[in-house]
Amino acid sequence: MPSPLPIIFSDEAILVVDKPSGILSIPDRWDPEVPDAVSELRSAWGKLFVVHRLDKETSGVLLFARDADSHRALSAAFESRAVAKVYRALVRGVPSWDEMACDLPLMPDGDKLHRTVATAHHGKQSRTVFVVVARYKDSALVEARPETGRTHQVRVHLASLGHPCLCDALYGDGEALLLSKLKRRWKGDPFGERPLLARAALHALSAEFPHPATGAAFKAEAPLPKDMRATIAQLEKL
Repeated sequence: MPSPLPIIFSDEAILVVDKPSGILSIPDRWDPEVPDAVSELRSAWGKLFVVHRLDKETSGVLLFARDADSHRALSAAFESRAVAKVYRALVRGVPSWDEMACDLPLMPDGDKLHRTVATAHHGKQSRTVFVVVARYKDSALVEARPETGRTHQVRVHLASLGHPCLCDALYGDGEALLLSKLKRRWKGDPFGERPLLARAALHALSAEFPHPATGAAFKAEAPLPKDMRATIAQLEKL
């Protein structure tokens, strides 16, 4: 069956795709010109039930249910925290810690920029466990395991720890990563240079959950996308 998005797995109950950065999870009335996964997949796969979402800039594992019973089972699994999600993020700065748990309560749409904000008074309980995978000169590769599912949770918790995702315009400096800024003797065309990375460097690496039809443990994985792989390759040379 042809599909406009990379398919990780499909059966009669679920569809798992590797969502590229720049595509919404579902249609957005405020951003109707941006393509979304549901609309892109509908012609090939028919009706899909939304179980969870990824930010537009975030790439990786995105799960849909293909019938109402599977949707109820998966929604219950997410609600009861029976779904284990793993993300990889490239972050600004080098953490002093190897592992860190962030428990800051979060409130979505908390300021004029519609960002999620950390607030003890109005925020909902949130928790993300971070592990440093690799350290580079002025950045790091971090694994994130969110135990709750708040909007922008991983990005906000990283920013609150002083290490926002590279190129994150909402919670970091938003600056595109250029090879000319990394290499002292770069000899390319400064007018034609394309950035190594130009979006928040966050990727949904895997999700593990009970299969809605069988109840057996099921794990879906999506490899790091080209922009993050290319950036890591250059950071490793510094």
